[in-house]
Formats: sequence, C-alpha cells, structure tokens
Amino acid sequence: MHRLFVCLLLLSCLPSPTLAADSLALVASDFWQWRAREQPFTSDDIPRIERPDHFEVDWAPASVIKYRQTLSQFETRTQALEPSADAPLSEKVDFRLLNSALARVHWELDIKQTHRRDPNFYVDQSLGSVFELLLAPAPFSAERQESVIQRLNRIPKILQDARLNLTDLRTPFIRTAVDSLANVQSRLSQSTNSLQAFFSKDRQARLSAAAHSAGEALKSYQTWLIDQVKGANDKSAIGRDNYEYFLHNVALLPYTPEQLLILAQQEWSRSVAFEAYQQERLKGAPTPPIFANAQQQIEAEARQEQAIRDFLTQQHILTIPKTLRHYRNLLLPAYLEPLQDLGVTDDLTGPSRLGEDGISYIRNPSPNLGFFYLSTARDPRPIIVHEGVPGHYFQLCLSWSHPDLLRRHYYDSSANEGIGFYAEEMMLQAGLFDDNPQTRATLYSFMRLRALRVEVDVKLALGEFTLDQAADYLEQTVPMDRTTAHEEAAMFAATPGQAISYQIGKSQINALLADTKRAQGAHFDMQKFNDSLWINGNVPIALQRWESLGDASQLPKILPLPPSAAH
Repeated sequence: MHRLFVCLLLLSCLPSPTLAADSLALVASDFWQWRAREQPFTSDDIPRIERPDHFEVDWAPASVIKYRQTLSQFETRTQALEPSADAPLSEKVDFRLLNSALARVHWELDIKQTHRRDPNFYVDQSLGSVFELLLAPAPFSAERQESVIQRLNRIPKILQDARLNLTDLRTPFIRTAVDSLANVQSRLSQSTNSLQAFFSKDRQARLSAAAHSAGEALKSYQTWLIDQVKGANDKSAIGRDNYEYFLHNVALLPYTPEQLLILAQQEWSRSVAFEAYQQERLKGAPTPPIFANAQQQIEAEARQEQAIRDFLTQQHILTIPKTLRHYRNLLLPAYLEPLQDLGVTDDLTGPSRLGEDGISYIRNPSPNLGFFYLSTARDPRPIIVHEGVPGHYFQLCLSWSHPDLLRRHYYDSSANEGIGFYAEEMMLQAGLFDDNPQTRATLYSFMRLRALRVEVDVKLALGEFTLDQAADYLEQTVPMDRTTAHEEAAMFAATPGQAISYQIGKSQINALLADTKRAQGAHFDMQKFNDSLWINGNVPIALQRWESLGDASQLPKILPLPPSAAH
C-alpha cells in the first residue's frame, strides 16, 4: 500500500473527532483520503493522484448523492475552523486553500455537471482509468496486473451507470465522445494483446476476457450515444455566472472574463512581436533537422536534461535537490499506442514514488508529427523545461515533499501550468536557448498559443465560440495542425478554466516577482524567490502573494453557488 494511504489509514482509525477536537490538518487528511476515491479521472496529467488499493471507480447515481452529502459534511467541519483575526497567516492561507478545494468539488458536481452532460466523462472514468495504470514504465508488478484486470472488468458497470446519469446530454460532447470511441474494440484488443507479454501466464487469459467484455461495453456505449444525438441540447457554454464562480472560488483569480481577454491580447501582441524579431534573424536559415530515430532523440534528451540542471545551478536560478530523480524520454510502448488519445502520455510519478524517474513517451521522429511532438523531434529542451526540469515533474516532486499535507496534495492548474509556462520564458531570458535561434522562435510560437488559449477558453465559456469555431480559430491563428487544434478545443470546451491557467498563472508570477523585487530591493534573491515558488507550486499565486508579501489584494471575493447549480 502506498505510504500516503498508510498514513491516511492510521489517521482514519482514530476516533471520529468532535468539532471541538477538529483541526484543519485533520480535515485535510480526511478530505484527501476521500478525494482519492471520489475525484474523477481526466485526460490532464496535473490532477492525477494515487488511488488506494482495491480502488473501484463508482459513479452510480446513489454514490453521486453520497458525494454531495460528504462534501456538505466537510464544509461544515471546515467553516467551524475559520481562523481568528490574530491567527498565523499560514493558517489563514490553509483555510482559504481548503475552501478552494471544496469549491472545486462543487464545480465538478454542481456546476459543470459533466457526469450528467458529457459522455466523454465516462470514457475517462472507464478506459481512462485503465490508461493511467499503463503509464508507469514496465515491468508490471502482480498488484498492477490485477488492478488493470479489475478496472477492465469494472467498465461495463461504469457505462451502465453512465446511461442513468446522462440526463442532460450536450450535442458537442456527444460527438467528441463518439469520435474518441472510434474503433475502440480493435484499439483495446491491440493494446491488451501487446500487454500480454508483461503479464504472468495465469493472468493472460483473464486479461483477454476482461478486455473483450470491456470492448463490447464501450462499443455498445458508442452506439447508444449515436442514438442520443437527436434531441440533445446543443449548448456547451458554462455561462458567465458559473465561470466567475470558478475564477473566484476555485482558481482564486481576481479577474472578470473581460479582464482576462485584455491581458491575453496584450500577451499575444507581445509574443507576435518577439517572434517577428526572431524570424527576421532567421531569414535564409535552413529549417533545423529532426532526429534520425527515437534512440537518438532519447539520448539527446538525457544530455540536455542534465545540461539544464547544470545551467539552473550555475546561474543560481533554482536549487536542485540531490534526491531529485531525472525526467526521461522513452519510445511510446505498443500497448499505449492504441490508447494514446486518452490523455497526456507521461508519468510524473507521485508522492510515494519520488525515487523514480519521471517519464515522457515520445513518438518516432517524423515531419508529420503534431505541433508539440514535432518541436521535440527538433529540440527537446522547450518541453523538458515546461514538463520536466524545472517544470512540472520537478515542481510536483518538490510540492509532494511539502511538510504541510494540505499543500502537498492540493492542485491548481493556474499555479502548476503558470509555473511551467513561466519556466519557459525564465530560461529563455536567462540564455539557455541562445545557441539555437530556431528554438527561440518555437518558444515564441508557444507563447502565442498560450495567449490564444485564454481567448478560446473565455469565449467557449461565455458561448461566443462553438467548439468548431474554437478549433478553426486555433488552427488558423496559431497556426497549428487541425488534429491538435480540434483536440485542444474539445478539451477546453469540456474543462472551462483550464486553458487560461498557463497565461494567467504566468502573468501572476511575473507580477509577484516584480513586487517582491521592489519590496526587497538589493536583498532580492532570484534563487530564493524561485525556490519558494516551486515548493509551494500547488498553491494559487494569490495565496503565495498573501503569505510572502502580506498582500491580500489579489484574493477575490467569494461568490455563492450560482442559482443554476444543481443541489
């Protein structure tokens, strides 16, 4: 059993506390233990969490009712623990942080209501839950083999519950789910056939049987969805009131949708200008070659990851703990290839696996790769910086070691993705990419995309873009390949608020850095600033500002649940 769950289990065996004996730490411990069972699977890699042994996905209608009841109990316990005016600031930050985590559950259950509206939600809960188990590199322990079989066996039940829960289907999401299930039986069969070699002989027949039943259930689900298109609601926009609830209560962002658009437009103009300067320098220069094969790319990535670590140390940008493992590339294994569209194909480890390398699976280098994979086939460094070191893998490993359990397990895309994006320009300005003007141009194209994502996210949420219009806009304006553009638009439509996180989080970090430097003057230390930012990297930037500068001006007013929310 994972060390995390051993600790949580010991806590749960204590007598149930009265409110007088309760504490934020105990509520947080109980809450994360509950979330490990209740939190939905998504295609995003940042929210991935470790699940308890013998975990089963459960979205039966009666379970959804119980989830709301448990959420109400956590809210009652939390509100009874509101810190006094003279309480330590760290306690006030933790209180606000826990309320944000509770608001996220309301966002999922009562506002987005993806379990009622989006059939792709159940693709994530069923096949996506299996996909996550396949991401850690081989070998497959006996425990993991059993978990794969158990989750496959669970798929028919999950999809039965889906039919009961999906009472408010939305046409754009139906179409996305139907597309995601194309050739699903064949794809699942290919995956599990390739997986057989990693399973013990006594489990291979059970794996095949479980995959066969799961494949039939998924195909039947796809057929059922096609029949539901007629008469489904065409609306996919979450609406202003609901979107502002997310901004203020969940992400703790002090902006209106219009302010987000203004900020994004400014950043888009800046990135276009910088890219134009760079393109002038590149006139007549040949397009850089792609790697000859995957092994060459893997070896180059390993060298470059070490060089980046050395650069961070030599330039006094960030402290590299001696215990930090490495971020490595591997070629996408055959058992993952048929399921690769289910989510980000990486394994950033977890709180109980800090002694393992983080892994990002690559494709064979080719000029036909999508937007991001093509960039890595020429120079892996931009993705290393964002996803690996000093980005997500590094930041998450540090945060998972945080002494405060609440901050260790909380996640917020605006902070996490903001740091990843901030790291890109931080390293660019520090000189890491001075040797390759083409890579500098690539980073400016990434900047354009992140700024455009804000506009797409806001306009999808407010109903000013349809999903197809958003895909067209990304394809033409970034520009990017149609497949990637449609995948991005579909994800943003289903997960409002996620796409703004890169640009808005980075902008908040830059403002925090500027104000910290102004406050500290000659005593400002970039390495200390970044070390604090990274270890608290799961915490919204407004809360980091409050704690580090005593400035609560960026904390938004808490909003009540919108009238349209389910209860």
